[in-house]
Amino acid sequence: MSNFLLPAYTALLAIAATVTAACLSIMAGWQRGGWMAERALWIAVGVVLVVAAHLLPALCRPHGWRIRVPGAALWLACMAATCYGHAVFFVMAQEHAGELRAAAVPVVTAHGRDLSAIARDRVDVVTRLTRAEARRCVEPCTSLRVERTSLAAKLEALDVEKSEAIRAEAVQDRADAARAAAMTDPVTGALTAIGLPVPHADLVAGLAFAAVLEGVACFAWLLALRPEVVTEIAVTPATQGSHAAPVTEVTEAGNAVAVLESPETDDVTRVAAAIAAGTLRGTVIEIRKFLGCSQATAAAVRKQIATPSG
Repeated sequence: MSNFLLPAYTALLAIAATVTAACLSIMAGWQRGGWMAERALWIAVGVVLVVAAHLLPALCRPHGWRIRVPGAALWLACMAATCYGHAVFFVMAQEHAGELRAAAVPVVTAHGRDLSAIARDRVDVVTRLTRAEARRCVEPCTSLRVERTSLAAKLEALDVEKSEAIRAEAVQDRADAARAAAMTDPVTGALTAIGLPVPHADLVAGLAFAAVLEGVACFAWLLALRPEVVTEIAVTPATQGSHAAPVTEVTEAGNAVAVLESPETDDVTRVAAAIAAGTLRGTVIEIRKFLGCSQATAAAVRKQIATPSG
């Protein structure tokens, strides 16, 4: 990848991370506020903390320790507040998503009486049937047989109703369990296997996502706003062949006195003209860089300039 594209991609990543974090702070502030003024203030505070958390490391880097130490403490506070605000958004977003998933689970409504009412009626029928079976008739007693048969039929009907009620309660329990499972995030649900309650697992996952996002943004801004590093390379003539002219690096000093240069102008004249024009300092190092020559040649030129002619 070209070196010219790296700063652009780094800045693009930094801007994208900051905009994403700012949007999270806006949503969190909107959810946490009640009145419109409260929401606006929550949003403003969240956006300021996001921008401060992302830019403070890069802004404090050029300064000394007297600025870096309080800047680092302030950055940690901004990071903690920002991550907490983002975690609030993630938790509330998970709750909303869980409610939507739970709403998709079919609702099961139990019809008929509950088991307690059926049990009371069954006790009454069993008591009456026991008493009817305990009575004896000397002669064939039609009414007693009818009563026994009726009570036995009622008892059988109550047993069937009890079985249906138990089956309906089991179906309703399964629906409730499916709805509770839908409320839990599939990703954070894995954290409950290590003993964390579901609310704590959602909070831990939210804080982790927020910390990663903030870390990416801070690191991207550190790269995007890094100081320019100027590397000085000694200028030396490059011989490319018998028919090739010497190639030298074009410098600002060379551009300033280009109008003064000609094939007949020697090194001493060129250096003197550049010093007179104010574009070159009369030191051996600067002369060597200007002429692209060796240290000894630059020293000789400097000596000739310093010694008055005549």
